[in-house]
Parts: sequence; C-alpha cells; structure tokens
Amino acid sequence: MKVRANILKLALFATGLSGIVAEYILSTLATYFLGDSVFQWTMIVSVMLFSMGLGSRLSRLVRGNLLGNFVAIEFVLSVLVSFSSLAVYSLASRTPYTGPLIYGLSIAIGILIGMEIPLVIRLNEAFESLRINVSSVMEKDYFGSLLGGVFFAFVGLPILGLTYTPFLLGGINFLVALLLYLMLRPELSQRENRYASFGALLVLLLWGGGLALAEPVILYGEQRKYRDKIIYQEQSRYQKIVLTSWKGDYWLYLNSNQQFSTRDEVMYHEPLVHPGMRLSPSSRNVLILGGGDGCAAREVLKYPEVEKITLVDLDPAVTDLAKTHPVLTEVNQYSLEHPKVTVLNQDGYQYIEETEEFYDVILIDLPDPRTVELSRLYSYEFYSLCKRHLRPHGVLVTQSGSPYFASKAFQCVRKTLKAADFTVVSLHNQIVTMGEWGWQLAVKTGSEEAVKEKLLTLDFDNVPTAWINQEAMQLMTSFGKDIFTQPGDSVRVNRIHDPVLYRYYLKGNWDLY
Repeated sequence: MKVRANILKLALFATGLSGIVAEYILSTLATYFLGDSVFQWTMIVSVMLFSMGLGSRLSRLVRGNLLGNFVAIEFVLSVLVSFSSLAVYSLASRTPYTGPLIYGLSIAIGILIGMEIPLVIRLNEAFESLRINVSSVMEKDYFGSLLGGVFFAFVGLPILGLTYTPFLLGGINFLVALLLYLMLRPELSQRENRYASFGALLVLLLWGGGLALAEPVILYGEQRKYRDKIIYQEQSRYQKIVLTSWKGDYWLYLNSNQQFSTRDEVMYHEPLVHPGMRLSPSSRNVLILGGGDGCAAREVLKYPEVEKITLVDLDPAVTDLAKTHPVLTEVNQYSLEHPKVTVLNQDGYQYIEETEEFYDVILIDLPDPRTVELSRLYSYEFYSLCKRHLRPHGVLVTQSGSPYFASKAFQCVRKTLKAADFTVVSLHNQIVTMGEWGWQLAVKTGSEEAVKEKLLTLDFDNVPTAWINQEAMQLMTSFGKDIFTQPGDSVRVNRIHDPVLYRYYLKGNWDLY
C-alpha cells in the first residue's frame, strides 16, 4: 500500500513538471505566432488556470475505477502535449489564424491537468490522513512545477526547442500512465487489460511517429512564414533566429521580425552610425548596445581614431553566429573579431547601469520596442543612464522604428529622449526591404536648430561609405508636415513604470507595411 502511495506521488511530481512546461510551451507559441508577449503569457496562463479549475470540478463526475481514469487522462495528455507545437506549426503553414487552436489546446490541457490532483487525492486517501494526504499531494505537484520551470528555461527552450520539448513532456505523461497501468494491471479484468494495452500501444505509436515527423513538419510550417528559403534557424534562450536567402541576398530575422537584408543593410547601418560619428568631435571610445550582427561595428571601424568599441548584446547565439556564419562574416567583415571590439553578452540596461566607463558615442541598435521587455530599453530611465555615461561632447543615436508605420511610437522615443534632457534631431531614410525607417540623434548641449545645421554640413569624403553623403543628410533631416499623427493625439513619455511605447508600436499603421 505504501509503495502505491509513493508511486502516485512520484507520478504527480512528474505531471506537475509536465503541466507547467506545457503552459510555457503554449505561452511561447502564442507569443511567437500572435505577438505581444505580456498579453499572451498573461492570457494563456490565466486560461489554463481557469481550465484547471473546470477540470477539478469535472473530476467529481468520476466515481469508479479512479486509477484507470487517471491512466486514461495521462494517455490523452501525452498525445495533446506532444503534438501541441506540431499542430500549431502545421496550421500556421495553412493560415495565420492560429489563435483558436493555441487557446483551444490551453483549455483542453488545462482541464486534464486540473483533473489529476483531485483524483490522486482521492486515490491516496486510503493510505494517509486527510491532513497529510492533501499537503503531500500538493507539495509534490508544486515541487515538480519548480523543476519544470528550471528545465524549460535552461534546457527545453534553448536546447530542445519547440520541436522536441513537447514530445519529451508527452513522454513523461506516457511513462507515468504506463507505470500506473503496470501497477493496476493485476486488478483489471481481461477486457480492461486489453483496452488499456491497446491504448498504450496506440499512444506509443502516435508519439513515436510524431517524434519522427516533428522536425520536417515544423520546418515546413516555419518556412511558410517566410517568402524565401530558410538556410539557418536556431531557437536560442531568448529568441528564434532565422536566416533566409533569395537570389544571392540574405535576410536575418529575430522572432520573425526582419533585422536586415544584405540587399540594402547599408541604408540602415550607415545612417545609424555615421552622422553621430562625424558629429562627435572625438570618437575614441564607442558603445554599441545591440547590434549583435556586427554591421554597426563594421561601420564604426572605418574611423581610425576609434580606440575601443564595446558591443553589448544579450544573446550569445546572435554574436556567435555573427562571428562564424559565412553570410554574416562576409557582410560584417569579421568586425566582431577585430582587436578593438569587445563583445559582452549582457542585458543592455544592466550594463549601462553598472559600467564605470564614459563614451564619446553611444549607438543603440536594438530590435523594435514591440514588447514590455524591449520597451524598457527605450525608457526615460534608460536614456538618463546613457546620458550619465556620455561625455559632454558625446552623441547618442538610437534606432526608433518607422516614422510612418508607427508614427506615435517614433514620436514617443523622441519625446522620451527630450524628457531625459537631450537635444534631439530626428532622422529617417527609405530602406528598400524595410520601408521608411527612422533614428533619433541626441546630444547633451545646444539647440536642435544648431545641431541640425551641423548635420547638414557634414561630409563623408574621407570615410569609405557605400550610400551616405552630404546630399543624403539633407534628405534624412527633412520630414515635411506630420500627416500621420492625428490632431489632438497626445504622446506620453515612456517610463519603466508606465511602458506606453510598446502599445504605441503595436497599434501602428502596420497594415500599410
């Protein structure tokens, strides 16, 4: 009897691990396919917890053969969890409307998880008093959840990815069911044993077949998201990295969002780097926040007076790729291996908060602020820290998204920099593969008119640029009238405790993109 009680608790520990990771998988899928990570994680976890409550209520309807029903639940969970990612990617290859499937799986898996604990408590009541029974059952489930979280963060997502992690979890549910079935088998009739054996064999065949097909099916679903052929993909701890190719040109995507194309990346990186470098009277010490592809560093290295470049990018998978992949090393000219360049894989906010260095130029080449996490790196607090580490003559330039596709977000970045006591001049350029894109150039002293006048007089005769010249500066600093921000629109300063920027960004005119 004691052995059975311990097996039940071990099973609940394993299913607690599997259940919490199933929540994380579905939340990650929702973020990847539907966007807005905070909203999707909040809703998926809330929907699953609500569904677990429904499952607990439905468990009242289970009256006889509790162990048999528990085994059946584990078999069904094994299939649903294993095929969750596969099903979403398969649907994504046909239609962009994956939301109903993701949330439907959340509800179904949540209901089944919610039925587990009440059934185990009822099964275990013959072995322990109510006081010990309830606490020990809940304890094992919560302990399993902790291990599940650690597993997903350090092994599941960065190593196994969304391809194989669901099948590992489904395998855990299957092994739990199989162990309990073997324990139960002597008490079953010949007919019940036949049904249970058939069910176990069917689940095993489905699990094995799905595991064999997982990689090509998910690759096919991934490929349908992109117009061009995928030549490299990797799920890092932080993001999905994809390289595509078409007619001799290459595109880099992070979480499905284009970072650059080799066809026209100079039309992005040259405006990001050269106006600030030429405007600053000294550029010996340069900080690049983001820019893990190495293209911004390549442009900075064109200035012989530069003595030190510190590049801070969170994801080592990106910087490692930029150092080793032939497509990226060709485009960045091995800039990340240059002796003047120091690469640090660290959060940009944490770095600027802790560093004791002072910089002549700070270049911020981060992904668009489409999430709360990224919005933090476009905040008043962040820019105030940057100002503190910028020398009196220094220049800061940050990419700011599109002034037309996300006009309120663009204005928000400008207003936030001004709130941090910078003098700000906005820049923009038409990039063939990205559309109209923009930057904010900020200095510590002087008027906007004076800074703009200096920008218009810059020449690049002694810098080997591919696109930017003095004529380009006149185009980049001219906007005309603002026709996209409606009269009466108010744009707030983006602060850590009031992250408005990512909402402005997501509500942009992206249907025009």
